[in-house]
Amino acid sequence: MANTEKTQKKDQIVVRFSGDSGDGMQLAGSIFSTISATVGNDICTFPDYPADIRAPQGVLTGVSGFQVHVGADKVHTPGDKCDILVAMNPAALKTQYKHCKPTGAIIIDSDSFTEKDLQKAEFKTDDPIAELGITCEVVPCPITSLCQETLKDSGMDNKSIVRCKNMLALGLVCWIYDRKLELAENMLRAKFAKKPEIAEANIKVLHAGYDMGHNTHTSISHTYSVESDAHKKQGRYMDINGNKATAYGLIAAAEKAGMRLFLGSYPITPATDILHELAKHKSLGVVTMQAEDEIAGCASAVGAAYAGALACTSTSGPGICLKSEAINLAVITELPLVIIDVQRGGPSTGLPTKSEQTDLLQALYGRNGESPIPVIAATSPTNCFEAAFNACKIAVEHMTPVILLTDAFIANGSAAWKLPNLAEYPAIIPPYVTPEMQEGWSPYKRNPENDVRYWAVPGTPGFTHRIGGLEKSAATGAISNDPDNHHNMVATRARKVARIAETIPQQQVEGCEDADLLVVGFGGTYGHLYEAVQQMNNEGKKVALAHFQYINPLPSNTAEVLKKYRKVVVAEQNTGQFASYLRTKIDGVKIEQYNEVKGQPFTVAALVEEFTKIMEG
Repeated sequence: MANTEKTQKKDQIVVRFSGDSGDGMQLAGSIFSTISATVGNDICTFPDYPADIRAPQGVLTGVSGFQVHVGADKVHTPGDKCDILVAMNPAALKTQYKHCKPTGAIIIDSDSFTEKDLQKAEFKTDDPIAELGITCEVVPCPITSLCQETLKDSGMDNKSIVRCKNMLALGLVCWIYDRKLELAENMLRAKFAKKPEIAEANIKVLHAGYDMGHNTHTSISHTYSVESDAHKKQGRYMDINGNKATAYGLIAAAEKAGMRLFLGSYPITPATDILHELAKHKSLGVVTMQAEDEIAGCASAVGAAYAGALACTSTSGPGICLKSEAINLAVITELPLVIIDVQRGGPSTGLPTKSEQTDLLQALYGRNGESPIPVIAATSPTNCFEAAFNACKIAVEHMTPVILLTDAFIANGSAAWKLPNLAEYPAIIPPYVTPEMQEGWSPYKRNPENDVRYWAVPGTPGFTHRIGGLEKSAATGAISNDPDNHHNMVATRARKVARIAETIPQQQVEGCEDADLLVVGFGGTYGHLYEAVQQMNNEGKKVALAHFQYINPLPSNTAEVLKKYRKVVVAEQNTGQFASYLRTKIDGVKIEQYNEVKGQPFTVAALVEEFTKIMEG
């Protein structure tokens, strides 16, 4: 197909890079995303890592993908299907072709479709296109051989040369979507600052891919451009993923509280990057400790909290299991502690690189005894900043551990983020003891307005005290086995958490004001549920969305919101944990469910179909 040399303007495009886990698809995708965000587009990304990270090269279980949705206006999801799919080998083609639109195009590395490659991907014939029944446009490009030709005089060995082929694919995609290469060049030089020869080799290949598109038109009928968002607020933006935004939110909270930030953590997929990011910021007073195990990570954070730090620990579902005893120590001692749970597929090791919402009930109830804990769920990569900040504020001001739920989808996914003005954020005020409290003080002396105990940081003159895992007298702080005292302390700790509802926002509803169906969700599914509701509203269907960030306690108007609508459906990536929780909290509401546990994000098309069935049923 001949190129008409004409660039078509589009409101949005979706690109998916896919290849072997060593093919650099994440780097290619993230660079393309950053370029798009920098020129003023809105973006939403979905890095899709293989669960089998040690899979042999070229096999189906080792395929890595990166999808980015680029829009002239606000985008909320990485897109159901892509306009351009880059498949670097047969395994990528076989596992990813279903993600391409019928009107889209698939670019394949023709050099990687040898008989041996086809066998590794379990093809039965030598014609993978026909075997898969692919009807959309397929564009064969000699990506590997062109990369080798471009760098033949570089002095690099063949293995190192071939590792640059992801940049050739990126250059080609940049040509198709009319992206200038200067920003990509800058990113490569920054990434390989200590190896400038590698940076320049990648840049040379990048240009070769761009030129291949320009000179041969690669059988693509048009190039495309996406205009920048004319309505975007002025300011400084960056492409940020959820883990980095979480780290920044913790740093911001520590600054607003006037406290030292401490993170005790054990590396675990997909939460490790929070530790990596915070470790870079010693200049901001951040202290990080990579512990020997999950238990030590949490226990060290409890110790740091006792010493007066803003203490945090980061993990995923398996780590929450191990940390539960130490978390309970923070519950009974009433110390501020933020526990970040980046949810992944389970149980056990499960799907460590995939995303689920299956830790909700564990966060709410996964400890011994009556141990209520506030639970907050972040809704997007950029919202992780706000959620982390608010989790710290609640933990410090209410003297309680707080669990912040994110998930692999929003933790690894990214979006364009406007850097906030910290002066606009509220102060965080620790409930420290005051000198006039010395007389008759005990460690469980409380503010009667919110049941929060006053905080005497060790070393404060006149406030020597002891706290620990054994139940204490409410009056004296001494160890107590008195039945009535224990009942009182259990009730007080529960009441303290419940009263947090007085300080959090009311639950908002988006969409049609007189809706027949209310869609309910929580956490990282917000973008997909919002898009589904908007699409249905545009089709004339009366649908609204109530998406929850505050799980425990629930906003005080939750019952009012749920009882207002004729039909309510809770959509979540588990078997119905939030739906079950709401049923225990709100009487008289019939709740229907839509559940998927696939390790993959919802698709808007499937949501619209299911919600329509519920409305019409």
